[in-house]
Amino acid sequence: MTTDRRKFLIGAAAAAPAAALAKPAIAQSTIRWRLQTYAGPALAEHVIKPAIDSFNMIAGDRMQIELFFADQLVPTGELFQAMQRGTIDAVQSDDDSMASPTEVTVFGGYFPFGCRYSLDVPVLFERYGLKEIWEAEYEKVGVKHISAGAWDPCHFATKEPIRSLADLQGKRVFTFPTAGRFMSQFGVVPVTLPWEDVEVALQTGELDGIAWSGITEDYTVGWADVTNYFLTNNISGAWIGHFFANMERWNEVPEDLQELLKLAFAQSHYYRQYWYWGGEAYLRVNGDKLELTSIPDAEWDTVEEKARTFWDEIAQESETKAKVVEIFKKYNEDMQKAGRPYRYGQT
Repeated sequence: MTTDRRKFLIGAAAAAPAAALAKPAIAQSTIRWRLQTYAGPALAEHVIKPAIDSFNMIAGDRMQIELFFADQLVPTGELFQAMQRGTIDAVQSDDDSMASPTEVTVFGGYFPFGCRYSLDVPVLFERYGLKEIWEAEYEKVGVKHISAGAWDPCHFATKEPIRSLADLQGKRVFTFPTAGRFMSQFGVVPVTLPWEDVEVALQTGELDGIAWSGITEDYTVGWADVTNYFLTNNISGAWIGHFFANMERWNEVPEDLQELLKLAFAQSHYYRQYWYWGGEAYLRVNGDKLELTSIPDAEWDTVEEKARTFWDEIAQESETKAKVVEIFKKYNEDMQKAGRPYRYGQT
């Protein structure tokens, strides 16, 4: 019995250091998120997958994000509700497409002529106050607004050429809710479809065109293969897109991993800045699938003038919307006064 007792004590003493160094069970469990993007698989390879892959590699067994593409878990129009309920943990989208029930929804995606260049978006959020407004609006509905970024411009890609406003009459176009609401006054018929059905709808004639992206995206996702013309005039120079998360799930993430998420998403925004900016120019010059068309400046100026009327109509809808519209006005006035290269001609 003395020998057995001695062996037990020696064994326990040897095991003690290892036990002291072992991680608590709670620290060994991996935080798992499901994130759905607005983008289909081909586009996601650029606009979100590299950021998620990078985050997962660095976070390791502390946290992993499973990525889902457009409409894979829920339809894009239900993204907000699914995130708010906690069905999914995070979303990459614009406010407009995911039907956000906030006062800023109309400004997400393509707010007509609000931005001329991609750099306008981060400046508006970081230096003109939009960041604080978005954070406050989403906090009210239990969602964390993580960050905003500038994505591609909004151009028409069509099966028939557009060389005047009259050519837009009756065209059935896949576009964003706010862009469609604005362009309907020029005869455009906005059509809502699941993202993955757009290519087939263009082939069957259900759609006459799209006003969803720039030329880079048209080539990347295959839309350049089922349309013939690209209109160089754009509705907006940059899409305003965001990363969001369910607030409870966000608060469960340790502070250092929250910071890592912000950095990964910021890298995604940065990538898109040069991928789109360079891609738009390169494909206009070297692309061989879409013929470029333009509406004369004098005629297109009337569209920009209508946008200012549209802004005023939006501003009348609520105090928050009025505040955001004033920021857009102030920003564009400042850019116009600054002159080239910030602005020139009609704004």
